[in-house]
Amino acid sequence: MEKQPLPGDVNHTTESELDGDAVEENQEGSSEATRAGWNSKLEYFLAQVGFSVGLGNVWRFPYLCHQNGGGAFLLLYVVLMLVVGIPLFFLELAAGQAIRQGSIGVWRSISPRLAGIGYSSCVVCFFVALYYNVILSWSIFYLGNSFQYPLPWETCPREGNITVKECEESSPTSYFWYRKALDITDSIDETGSFNPYMVGCLLAAWTIVCLGMFKGIKTSVKVMYFSSIFPYVVLFCFLVRGLLLEGASEGIAYMFYPKLEIWADVQVWRQAATQVFFALGLGFGSVIAYSSYNPKNNNCHRDAFTVSAINFLTSVLATLVVFAVLGFRANQKVNDCISSNLGKIKLQILTGKVDNGLIPTLDFLHPSSVTVKGYNTWFNESGNSFPGNLTACHLEIELKKGVEGTGLAFIAFTEAMSLLPGSPFWSALFFLMLLNLGLSTMFGTMEGILAPLTDRFKTLANNKTKFTIFSCVVGFLLGLPFTQRCGNYFVLMFDDYSATLPLIIVVVFETFSVSWLYGADRFLTDIEAMLGWRPSVIYKYLWKYICLFAMLGLLGATVIQMFIKPPTYLAWSRDEATEKDLNYPGWALALLALLIIFAMTPVPVALIHTVLKSRLKKTSRDAEMGQYSIVNSSDMTELDLNNGTAGAPS
Repeated sequence: MEKQPLPGDVNHTTESELDGDAVEENQEGSSEATRAGWNSKLEYFLAQVGFSVGLGNVWRFPYLCHQNGGGAFLLLYVVLMLVVGIPLFFLELAAGQAIRQGSIGVWRSISPRLAGIGYSSCVVCFFVALYYNVILSWSIFYLGNSFQYPLPWETCPREGNITVKECEESSPTSYFWYRKALDITDSIDETGSFNPYMVGCLLAAWTIVCLGMFKGIKTSVKVMYFSSIFPYVVLFCFLVRGLLLEGASEGIAYMFYPKLEIWADVQVWRQAATQVFFALGLGFGSVIAYSSYNPKNNNCHRDAFTVSAINFLTSVLATLVVFAVLGFRANQKVNDCISSNLGKIKLQILTGKVDNGLIPTLDFLHPSSVTVKGYNTWFNESGNSFPGNLTACHLEIELKKGVEGTGLAFIAFTEAMSLLPGSPFWSALFFLMLLNLGLSTMFGTMEGILAPLTDRFKTLANNKTKFTIFSCVVGFLLGLPFTQRCGNYFVLMFDDYSATLPLIIVVVFETFSVSWLYGADRFLTDIEAMLGWRPSVIYKYLWKYICLFAMLGLLGATVIQMFIKPPTYLAWSRDEATEKDLNYPGWALALLALLIIFAMTPVPVALIHTVLKSRLKKTSRDAEMGQYSIVNSSDMTELDLNNGTAGAPS
């Protein structure tokens, strides 16, 4: 499949670009002549959906939906996806399909001065790949520990006849996560030694990625048939099982109860826009890379809506599963709380320390028959006057615990599964699902690195297998710091900050380049030439104004938020057996700044390089022309006389 040139490229290309960059491209070349393609539309959908649907759909979206108004957040999310997400997703799909190259080639074809956008995408993809595969290594560790009964995180370990204090004061799942899996330090300043189990799991994760990628999309798509479909099978299994659990309906009702007042909060809009942005994988270059393997006439407009809809429905499905299971967990916690308090009440009554007027009309013999509402009604009226340190038992409080990120997957969800009959089976199924979700996203992330570079440099294209293996080896070596005892804090830092700002900036440049520099009308004409019909003119105004200003607003809100509230991270205190919110030290903030600067450096460097190169070539041509001057008649006469060739006077 040959690269399809953009209509009118010659008319819009400067002489310097033709002389310099075209020659350079011929010298360095690309692999377009032998470029691979999808065997079927199904393969393409599996790849694109597998990349966009990742771990964030399972543990980030439910948390945001829960924290920001439930059903109101869902409605806001849909609006932002329709107005901003899908138009930008369509832009990347169309650009990759039209130019048939990776992100570097796409932006370089629009203008050589914009090639840095593609290189920045590659850098950010590499940052993401480094920490994302660490999360896969955690999933592998838990998957390996799931094949035992009882599960190792079901009960606290004992030292002699005494339960380990750190576990007793927290929970078995928290203890296993922080002490057994991570063996975590108390802060990011305490590096600690390497965790040998995590080093081995990280090596296994990179080996799986390498084996799935070393022959390009031809091998990765075979793995995606399983890694992209299997998570849906597991989610449906969990949904059916979860809906049958006691407390599931309360969890789902709590999840989707709309709180429309949150629409007045600017930060909720920022979080919704950020989730739309990351859910579709904008700015990574992976969307462009995957679409570049499509045939020219593929209906990428329909693909944009289809993939976005699947992504959203997957998030909703995962949210239903999460809160059905967490509702069951919270219900168990509340029942245990009520039983414990009833035991204290009964003890106080038997010892005669309670006035008859304070004795509740509750069934002490059958604690399970006491409703949460009934207990809390009595507690609010008389609980504070009753001896014995009684506590309130609220379902909402339990639902709020551990529902974000790793806290959801490796603490709250594992605790809920340990309560299910046949817990090892459900645990293995869950972590195998996480592994497959992460793998399909990792394939897309690596494609966002490999495809642009092999398209741009012929040497890499001719040695793509070696380059893939080399990239995975480098990724493993650079990922080793994440396997230190403080490695979890670095994962949080990379996940929260190292990719967010650079990716937003990349998308701002992409949108501005297409809609203003290249021209939105011209881009729509290119799409019309591909599809045979012209998309609605509304995309022109969305790209030029709505999307661009929305991304600039998101960028500004993110930067302002970082200055208003300095970056923090959750650290685990071993002595207190709880999480504490700590400020990043100065060196960590400096590292964050360096990561962001390093990711964005290719944009100005490519611009300066192209401008200087153009001027040098122009100067060289001017100097060459200066060697040939026009000789006037008087000079010619003098020259002829000196050479003795002048004609005789008339």
